[in-house]
Amino acid sequence: MTQLQDSFLTGVPTGLLLDGEWVRTERTLEVDDPATGMVLAHVSDADVSDGLEAVSAAHRAFGPWAAAAPRVRAEVLRRAYEIMSAEAEQCARLIVLENGKAWSDAVAEVTYAAEFFRWFSEEASRVPGDFRLAPGGDKTIIVDHQPMGVAYMITPWNFPAAMATRKLAPALAAGCTAVLKPAAETPLTALWVAEVLRRAGVPAGVVNVVVTSEPGPVSEAILADRRTATLSFTGSTPIGKLLLALTATRALPSSMELGGNAPLLVLEGADVEKAVDGAMVAKMRNGGSACTAANRFYVHESLATEFTAAFERALGALRIGSGLDPANDLGALVSIRERDKVLDLLERAAEEGGRPGPAAEVPATGAFIAPRVVRDVVHGQTLTRQEIFGPVAPIVTVESTDQAVELANDTEFGLISYVFAADAGEGIGVARRMESGMVAVNRGVASDPAAPFGGMKESGLGREGGFAGIHEFLEPRYLAVDL
Repeated sequence: MTQLQDSFLTGVPTGLLLDGEWVRTERTLEVDDPATGMVLAHVSDADVSDGLEAVSAAHRAFGPWAAAAPRVRAEVLRRAYEIMSAEAEQCARLIVLENGKAWSDAVAEVTYAAEFFRWFSEEASRVPGDFRLAPGGDKTIIVDHQPMGVAYMITPWNFPAAMATRKLAPALAAGCTAVLKPAAETPLTALWVAEVLRRAGVPAGVVNVVVTSEPGPVSEAILADRRTATLSFTGSTPIGKLLLALTATRALPSSMELGGNAPLLVLEGADVEKAVDGAMVAKMRNGGSACTAANRFYVHESLATEFTAAFERALGALRIGSGLDPANDLGALVSIRERDKVLDLLERAAEEGGRPGPAAEVPATGAFIAPRVVRDVVHGQTLTRQEIFGPVAPIVTVESTDQAVELANDTEFGLISYVFAADAGEGIGVARRMESGMVAVNRGVASDPAAPFGGMKESGLGREGGFAGIHEFLEPRYLAVDL
């Protein structure tokens, strides 16, 4: 496969980050540009021994980092925010090259990712405690929080910058040290983020990064190591369950952001134009490759024809092509394999009686796929049961709000829901009936570093972001004091 010659890439690290040094390994893995199929870089490929060396480095660094004043940790994170914000365009270019997404999506991701450094720089010195007389009057109860230790972090390919900062920022703010394992499809962005943290003043060993083509053995070894104190994972529910089985042998604390099957409800009386605008964001952010992407659309029968036609027109107006061209609205999926998965789902939908709409023309090479509306979908069919992770929107017509809520909740997942109603009051009432950790009311996006991100049911454990995010890396400590 041809190597892409891009001078920008020469400054991007391609080794493993171990104890503050970039380390090269004999074995490497290829990182490809999904828009062209060309090789971007050869990245060092970690084995089990490299993973355990990362744990050793993080363990050695933990004591001094945990003992550092909260403001010291805060100022390092604030500098990381400032560097990342100043170099946002470079990071966005890197995301586009290895992930394929549109330029606007990449720029938005960098802004979102950097904000985690800023938010948790502020939270580092605001961890609350407790001081009170026991009810029996015999002692004083003091509760503070201590950092857990070495945090193992596994991130996916769809948001290579934001998923890294969403874990690294709270862990470092809490006083933990980190071993980060990014997805093999998109490791360059995570390595770039780690270099930003080095430049911001993170001491050697506090952040370590291992990229590997053997995630199973490497993760198993790291999680079995008694020096690893907690796991933070973002990825699919099946992989999450396998990891939970591994953590169970050590009763290891774990936080998990897993798969989704997000419903989008358009209720009777909703503003169709506003609903279409929101649906475009909820469905097409990141080209549909997001756990928060609207996966199935339940539209009241009085609005179904109008909404579907307007939504299809909006999708058809998107310009498809390389994310390096800011004029394009929709880039490539991360790989040909991911594109083919979505095409297979479309075929299955057609076999089950769904009617995919017309497809726009896409570039002849690369992992591109045209967005499609699928009409006549029946709840329970494949597109309503499986996370699509691409630009396909199945429409299910409903007769009432009660039916919409019932069908929306009929899933083992519960990450996020979207509700478009005639007014905010009705929307909030319906939102409170949704079985999901997050609900967006009359808008197409809910994610915010200042809000708790996470799901119910099989969509995960714990929360990232908000006031809750730092507590995933802290242990409450109770002191019984005789004063």
